[in-house]
Order: sequence, then structure tokens, then C-alpha cells
Amino acid sequence: MSDSYSLLILPGDGIGPEVMEQVTRVIDWFQANRGMSFDISTDLVGGAAYDAHGTPLTDATMAKAQEVDAVLLGAVGGPKYDVLDFSVKPERGLLRLRKEMDLFANLRPAQCFDALADFSSLKREVVAGLDILIVRELTSGVYFGEPRGIHADDNNPENEGGRVGINTQRYTSGEIRRAARSAFELARKRSNKVCSMEKANVMESGILWREEVQWVHDNEYPDVELTHMYADNGAMQLVRNPKQFDVIVTDNLFGDLLSDAAAMLTGSLGMLPSASLGAPMENGRPKAMYEPVHGSAPDIAGQGKANPIACILSFAMALRYSFDEGEAAAELERAVEQVLADGVRTADLMGPEGGVPVSTSGMGDAVLAALSAGR
Repeated sequence: MSDSYSLLILPGDGIGPEVMEQVTRVIDWFQANRGMSFDISTDLVGGAAYDAHGTPLTDATMAKAQEVDAVLLGAVGGPKYDVLDFSVKPERGLLRLRKEMDLFANLRPAQCFDALADFSSLKREVVAGLDILIVRELTSGVYFGEPRGIHADDNNPENEGGRVGINTQRYTSGEIRRAARSAFELARKRSNKVCSMEKANVMESGILWREEVQWVHDNEYPDVELTHMYADNGAMQLVRNPKQFDVIVTDNLFGDLLSDAAAMLTGSLGMLPSASLGAPMENGRPKAMYEPVHGSAPDIAGQGKANPIACILSFAMALRYSFDEGEAAAELERAVEQVLADGVRTADLMGPEGGVPVSTSGMGDAVLAALSAGR
């Protein structure tokens, strides 16, 4: 019997509750069949929290997130909330979780399952077997730097419209080093290669980034192969020859862009999980939040069309990184791979070759059946 793991589930908005329902079924399976014990609580985030409480994340929910072993989040946002003030938009709840939990390392794998290699916009031979991991610094950089805002520009008569928008790119040595350490540690468990991406040719923050990543390598991880690449070239290389990469480490802004580009190499955003990790807690487990990459997809919400695999694989990441249940994580990943190989498809995965069309719950059924069959 394993330890009991505490887990806060935040289904959120749009398709979040639908895909999360399938994850809870998977959790129940592991409890019933693998001797695991999960202490689960459920709460609101994003638009759902705003509708109930007038804020995208209550202080009480934030306090719960700080106490549990891991947070599993569905998705936030939707067009009905576009009219809200920026300070209470659904996404602010997600950003608050990341910031106050200090989840500085965002892990976004881009793995192309063989059964889906033809779904990518790139040729099969370019993406088949793809397995890369992007480590994005998540709590600093241009998204959080000060000063920021939109201000009057009264002293510049040549500025038509009279306003100026400011966002500050800011990094400290410590912020860069801890992100780099996460990347090097992960690389040691993979192919032992890290590529650091920045814009040291035009940005002082990029120069600091390159120097500090190099320092961590030289002083702490000399066994890991390290290369540096300008982020714009990195974007080109991701669509030219993505399999040259193992682990990519980069800042908040470039990580946002590059990970979305890498996501489409796999054929569907509905396939991609993510983990956001922080410093270890007293029990040795990292502060952690896991979420699918796909967003709330309000256009298909409530229709049973959503693909739950990204959320299921996010739970697999929780098994591996938060609960140290690597064998269970691999078991769940194999079940997903088998289901795809069997041709089971939600709407986003239906291509010219066809397949067995299933609903959101139907995909959950298939994954549970594969787990039970030990396939």
C-alpha cells in the first residue's frame, strides 16, 4: 500500500469539467487496482469561480493549493468573460496559482505517438518518434516584470494617440539558475542533452540568461551536453528538424511561443499535458500543478467531443513527478498509446484514415479497458 496522496482538482471552465471527469475515473482505477490512496478535494477556478464568488480564485482555494501534494487543473476562460476587467479575468486565477505557489519550471512534453504521426502538419519522417521536453521559466520575465502598464505619453508630441504600453523583461541570476537546474536534472533521465534558447544577440536579459545557464552547466552538470541557440532560430529548427532536440530550456515569453509551436508537431493540442513545478515542500515533494495545454475550447463544451487524453497524461505526469510512481505513470502512458494504436479517436483525431469514433467518455472507457487488459 502506497502513501496517501493529497490532490486538489480544479475542473475550471469550458471542456475542463468534461475531461476532468475522465481523469477521476482513471484515479479511481488506480486506487482500486494498484493500492494507491488519494485524498481528493475539488474546488472552483477561473470563470466558474468568478460566477460563484466574483473572483477567479478565492483565498481559501489558494490556501488549499499551497497545502496539497499536487493541483490538477482543467482549463479556464471563455468568451462570456471577455467583458470583465483584466484584474478578474479567468486567466488571472491561473496566473495567481503559478505565482503564489512559485511554480517556476513549466514542463511541456511534445511526444508524437506513432499512430498519430500522419496528423502532424509536417511529414511523417520528420515527426515520427518525436519526444522532446520544453522547460519554460514560468514566474518571471516579461509577464511579471515591473514597470508595466498603459500610460499617457504627454511629453512626446510625435506620439499619435498619446499612450505608451510598457512591459519589462527582467530576470535575476537565481531565477535563471533554478530553471536551468530543472532542465539539466530532467535531461539526465532522458538523452542527456539540453539546448538553451534566448536572444542574447539583441537583449541584455538574453546575455544574462546564456551566461547563467552556462555557469550552472560548468559548475554543476558538466556531464550533460549543453548547446545555445537564438530563440528565433529555435522556432525554425522545431519545424525543420525537431528530433535534434531532447530538453529545451528557455524563458517565459519564448517558452510560451516555442511550446505552442512544438505542440502542433504532435498533431493535436488535445494530446499534450503539462506540469508546473516549484521548490520541494517539507515532505520532499515539489509544489506542483498539472494541466492540459488545450485550453477551455468553449465551442465544443458540453457536447462530448473533447479529447481527455491531455488531461489524463497530465495525471500521468503527476504520478511521475509528484508521487514518485513512475511505473504507474508508464502503465497509464502505455494504455493511451495502445488505445491510439487501436484506432480509437475523438473528433480532433479523426483523419482521412478514419478510426473508431468515440465521445469524451468513450475515450475514457477505452483507456480504462486498456489499463484493465494490461496492454
